[in-house]
Amino acid sequence: MHLDLDIDSALKYKSNSQKSAFLPKKWAHRNVLCPGCCKNLERYPNNTPVSDFYCLNCKEDYELKAASKMIGGSISDGAYHTMIERLSSRSNPNLLLLQYDAQLWLVKNLSAIPRYYFTPDIIQKRNPLSPTAKRAGWVGCNILVGQIPVAGRINIIENQIVQPLEKIQTAWNKTRFLNKVKNNETKGWLLQTMLCIDRIGKNEFQLKDLYRYEKILSEVFPENNHIKEKLRQQLQILRDRGYLDFVEAEFMIVK
Repeated sequence: MHLDLDIDSALKYKSNSQKSAFLPKKWAHRNVLCPGCCKNLERYPNNTPVSDFYCLNCKEDYELKAASKMIGGSISDGAYHTMIERLSSRSNPNLLLLQYDAQLWLVKNLSAIPRYYFTPDIIQKRNPLSPTAKRAGWVGCNILVGQIPVAGRINIIENQIVQPLEKIQTAWNKTRFLNKVKNNETKGWLLQTMLCIDRIGKNEFQLKDLYRYEKILSEVFPENNHIKEKLRQQLQILRDRGYLDFVEAEFMIVK
């Protein structure tokens, strides 16, 4: 995999914004493989709604978001209502996040987020555009990627180091069980539990470590008065799906 964005191929573009729109997609088409099956990605025609690439082998769609700055807690996306509607659709794409060096035109980081990590909870509604705007009243959205568990942010390139294909595919398949969880509240509990495990900051932890986030979870799920019981239920599900192991009665380890 070459990390050079091939600036010479963008000589016809005058501004950096035009180059930034053209080069990452061209590079991704030539270099990025489907994280799920490691086959080549095909590119949709320009201006295709929602998706940029697709995999002929496993029929997955991908949307690319590229920026020269480190992609932080949120990224902007399209219309809010369109995004909410597509969350339950099979056409909802997986997300590729690419960071590049705008001086050297080199790829620095690339990660993939599977589509089944996107729930209404992480879609932030933006304020409508002002009456004087060209699209007055239009309502966009932000994707709160910072609220996606670490397991859902799969590194393909990290600090200009290309990760082994086997490692990428293993990480991709680790939480595919979430794809079968259709109820947003059920999935929300699993994702919030995974986030709490991330916050603990270590692979080996005890039940009491997780209980420290009871207050946070009670704010996320204000109608649930049995947070600890619900947490134990989620841990059992994650254990049964191979996400973690129970070593002892109250001692767990993330695989």
